[in-house]
Amino acid sequence: VIIADLMNHRIVQWKNGDTTNGQVIAGGKGEGRGLNQLQYSTDVLVDKETDSLIICDWGNQRVVQWSCRRDTTRGEILID
Repeated sequence: VIIADLMNHRIVQWKNGDTTNGQVIAGGKGEGRGLNQLQYSTDVLVDKETDSLIICDWGNQRVVQWSCRRDTTRGEILID
């Protein structure tokens, strides 16, 4: 399960029914405009073709793409 954690400015994933150990997979560096930050993200889609997340970063009025590959620390702006 992957959710946009609106008030904490991050995208969180829970695996295998684990309801207590969510992992931050995008954002999580506080509220802001940096490529490693999100601001009130409202939606997230999984793009299996590119192995990435497409995130509606509402507070920054942009759409960003964030790779699902390990060690990704920032997103790429698709629409600003």
